Amino acid sequence: MAAPGESAALGFGASAQARKAAGGSELRQDLRLIADMIEPKSRVLDIGCGDGALLAYLTRCKSVDGRGIELSQSGVNACVGHGLSVIQGDADRDLEAYPTGAFDVVVLSQTLPATRRPRHVIEALVRIGRRAIVSFPNFGFWRIRLRLLTTGRMPVSTCLAYPWYETPNIHLCTIRDFVALCDELGVRVERSVTLDRHGQPYSLDPRGSLANLLAEQGIFVLCGTRGETDPVRMSGRGASPSGERGKPARHRAVERNREAR
Repeated sequence: MAAPGESAALGFGASAQARKAAGGSELRQDLRLIADMIEPKSRVLDIGCGDGALLAYLTRCKSVDGRGIELSQSGVNACVGHGLSVIQGDADRDLEAYPTGAFDVVVLSQTLPATRRPRHVIEALVRIGRRAIVSFPNFGFWRIRLRLLTTGRMPVSTCLAYPWYETPNIHLCTIRDFVALCDELGVRVERSVTLDRHGQPYSLDPRGSLANLLAEQGIFVLCGTRGETDPVRMSGRGASPSGERGKPARHRAVERNREAR
């Protein structure tokens, strides 16, 4: 999906060979695609960063100024143990602490269905980031529809790996649902990648019926409508020196404590 005015913090032409040489083979396929979208030295916030695999790769191989938020204590411990700047936090509540335009790119990977207020979270993403990258499983995928039709039971798949009584996902959606919400919020979809069940990308229009039917998951690059999308003016922001701007007090305190030790 072509888009005018794409940010220098987002690059869509990174070669698979270069990524593999840099260690990208350690990443899940959807995370590899997200990593390819982010330019070196960008300011990145990874929300729901899990064990920090994406954040570690971006920090090591693309020299980003990377920070993360993770709900689980075990995930935070794993990230901090690898030297990553990650705090424990909740996407539904804690994003308000970040100032507008604090990051070049904000990533929300496979976390949106687990949020209590997805609409609020998407609004926060495009406020604090000049671009947001959101990925999620597509509940309109044909195998999920078929499982519901033939068995009458909630499906379990690679992307939806938990049974209904244990899943953290409380707001499942289809690709069409997501695009409709972005339209309702006035959030622009700059780029999109739809993936098959093996994680390979399709070239499908996310607004069309085929994407909603054939894609097991989607990756979307979003941008707000604040009038800050001039590609010339934004071209140098991804490489600007990082400082205290954009860090909430909790992140600054974590870093000071680490330095004191």
